[in-house]
Formats: sequence, C-alpha cells, structure tokens
Amino acid sequence: MTESRRALVLVDIQNEYFTGPLEIQYPPRDASLARILRVVDVAGEAGIPVAVVQHELPDGAPVFAGGSAGWELHPELEAALPADPARFSKNYASIFDGTGMADWLRENSIDTVTLVGFMTNNCIIGSAVGAEPLGFAVEVLSDATGAIHISNEAGSASAEQVHTTLMAVLNSNLAAVATTDAWAEAAATGTALQGSDLGSSAMQGRSEH
Repeated sequence: MTESRRALVLVDIQNEYFTGPLEIQYPPRDASLARILRVVDVAGEAGIPVAVVQHELPDGAPVFAGGSAGWELHPELEAALPADPARFSKNYASIFDGTGMADWLRENSIDTVTLVGFMTNNCIIGSAVGAEPLGFAVEVLSDATGAIHISNEAGSASAEQVHTTLMAVLNSNLAAVATTDAWAEAAATGTALQGSDLGSSAMQGRSEH
C-alpha cells in the first residue's frame, strides 16, 4: 500500500458556522464537530502534524471580522487542540492563497493534506482545487465537513444535495473522500487513502444513469 506523510488541516471551524446565517446544515454541525474532535485525537495518537486555519476579514465585516466572536474557533475545538499547532489566517477560499501553508507543508516534508471543517461548498472545494497545481494530495472527510442550503438567481439546492454532490465531485478527481473511521485506520498505519478518477467515475456514471 502507498504510504502517506499527511498533515491534518482544520479549516475554518469557527463560531460563524454554528450561529447566524452561515450555520452548517448537512451533515448536522454538531455531528460534524464531534467527528472533527475525534480526528484531532487520532492525529495526536498517530503523530500527525496539525494546522489550524481561520478565515479573517477586516474590522466591521458582517462575518469573520478579525477578533470578533464569530471569527473565534469553536470553543470545543480550541480546548481539544494540541499544545502548539501551526496557525494560519486566510482571506480567500483556498487555504493556500496568501497564507504560507504550502511552505509549511514542504518544510515538514508533507505530501498529503487531510481537510476537515467548513464549508464544503466554498473553502473545502477551493482548497482541494488549490492543492492540485502545488503537488499536494488531498483527503476530505465526508462526515467531518459540512455545507449550507443555497439559493440564488442561478438555482437552489439543499445542503444535503450540495454536500453529497461535491463529495462525489471531489472523489472523482481532486481528492480521496472517506469517512472518519476509514481515515483513522489509514492514519494509524500511515497509508494513503485512494479516491476514484475522472474516467472511472464517468464510466460508472454512464452505466447508472
């Protein structure tokens, strides 16, 4: 089996996603949080480096204003963190844009990032896309992430539709998607998770629809 040198990246697990208009709807945010806390424990047991990312906007912004209550990490996550995780602040969807994340990963000889946190339809998919040209493999945990209901001039979709669709999209080319249980087994042995590929996903899709 292929070995992996992975880092756990905790993406925007901030209070904004538990209160107010950006509340995560699917999977239920409390269930996702419980899985995230488990993942942090597993990473500690396996000696996996942990990075914490927080989205930050200028003072006065309606959400994620630096230093505001909504900007802060969820208190249960803050209490569960290792003593000295790497911390990054971002202004864009991707964890890589303007953050120094790629440099930190390379300095620690990391080839794979495990993404957990919020939200599936913005920063998780944005980070997976951003990793590809930088040469990092990506893992996304389907039960430790989450999406929101969306509706605008182009259409609407429930959080469940958004999340499940994007998990299939990610696994078809951009990431290996797995549950927390499957990831925990791989993390304990240092083995890489395997996603699908675009050709296989296309052929299977044609056979089913």
